[in-house]
Amino acid sequence: MTSKRTGTPWMSADDYGRSLSGLGVNLLVTSVEESTRFATTVLSAEIVYGDVDFAVVKACGVEWMLHADHTYDHHPMAGVIEDVAARGCGIELRIHHCDPDIACANARKHGYMVLADPMDKPHGVREAFIVAPDGYIWVPDSPLSID
Repeated sequence: MTSKRTGTPWMSADDYGRSLSGLGVNLLVTSVEESTRFATTVLSAEIVYGDVDFAVVKACGVEWMLHADHTYDHHPMAGVIEDVAARGCGIELRIHHCDPDIACANARKHGYMVLADPMDKPHGVREAFIVAPDGYIWVPDSPLSID
């Protein structure tokens, strides 16, 4: 792994890895900085930890990781991500209880692409589709009120 980090991370990789449970989401990104900017400005996320190589992001009770492409230079997935413009084709990253109207307004304000405006769906949620810098599709949704 090629690291560009200059300081000490908030915890060791071993300790962090041992702390994980359930389903983990790790997104490979061209720029951790740009991806954390998207998460904070569009999804109102909190950055638990972030540096040039890696970030832990949290929003609406969900935590995910971002790894810069350069950290995967000796990883089996290195060849998979090489020269791929849009990533995660066919995957929706749903973030429940994240207001889609606010997320879309934030996305437009900061120059991100809204693929589909907020809409009320028959499965009981209001949702929108927003494209992150590396092409990942984020779907903020909130439950519709019962009348």
